[in-house]
Amino acid sequence: MRRAIVDIKKLTPEILSLLVARYPDGYDDDHIISFKNQHNDTIEAVEVKTEDTIYLVKVSSRLASAMAEFEDNAEDNYDSDVALPSSGTEPS
Repeated sequence: MRRAIVDIKKLTPEILSLLVARYPDGYDDDHIISFKNQHNDTIEAVEVKTEDTIYLVKVSSRLASAMAEFEDNAEDNYDSDVALPSSGTEPS
């Protein structure tokens, strides 16, 4: 399985969708994975998986905001897709 470290700047809608689905109430300290990169810097990330890739998304204050905004936009788009009756009467 391929592994990829993703920064907030390179977060795709697909990965963001996976994050929101995996952590619908947000992530907390128990979800954060800490590791050292090749430069010996400590990285903190949360994990999401697809069929062929494990994504480690770097944790930042902007990540939590991006997840919340994505979820809000998804809910708004879902609500606007609901068909309303075209006449002024209620369907029977």
